[in-house]
Amino acid sequence: MDGATRRAGAVAGVRTVQNPIQAARLVMEATEHVLLAYPGADELAREHGLPLQPPAYFFTQQRFDQLQEAIAAGRVQLDHAAATAPVPDPNWKKGTVGAVARDVRGHLAAATSTGGMTNKRYSRIGDAPLIGAGTWADEQCAVSCTGHGEFFIRAVVGHDIACLMAYKGLSLAEACRVVVHDKLAPVGGEGGLIAVDAAGQLVLPFNSEGMYRASRNAAGEEVVEIY
Repeated sequence: MDGATRRAGAVAGVRTVQNPIQAARLVMEATEHVLLAYPGADELAREHGLPLQPPAYFFTQQRFDQLQEAIAAGRVQLDHAAATAPVPDPNWKKGTVGAVARDVRGHLAAATSTGGMTNKRYSRIGDAPLIGAGTWADEQCAVSCTGHGEFFIRAVVGHDIACLMAYKGLSLAEACRVVVHDKLAPVGGEGGLIAVDAAGQLVLPFNSEGMYRASRNAAGEEVVEIY
């Protein structure tokens, strides 16, 4: 989502697109729509020459093992749930990936590519492609979320943060605290988000045990944290 124009694009259920964020941006820039689902989203990507891959490209043994474990236990689990391997793979990089950015003019943007939920049912779609829930950007803030999507959808998390800033005059940090800790946590909404405002203030709150997160500013200062 482009905060300066509030244009947005999203895809859901894609099966062949190598980089879903590129497909989402294509929806924003090349169509009059906001959200396209399979098979139309894949066809749009194909027509515009985006990289496509066969099913084998997306297979990883660790995720497959997680699925089998979840099926055996009869549960649904988040993409960043503990791996079944006794020794975690240090190169493991699969899961929800979100980004928020502020440019030199103060314009904001957000993007989210979900890792999904393991053993989900019935073509379930989470919060990541739903503008206002898992992804949001306007003139005052950009937000990208990760966590139990059903709770983020019902709380309209991204837009709620923007509303708290606009209508109640809260700072980005306070608005994020209210949503993540006061609204989501009490009802079981595990997860977190990354957000930046027009002044460049960065907030990365979460109510789960940890959340992989990192930031970098124009001065080259970098921060990488898990817990």
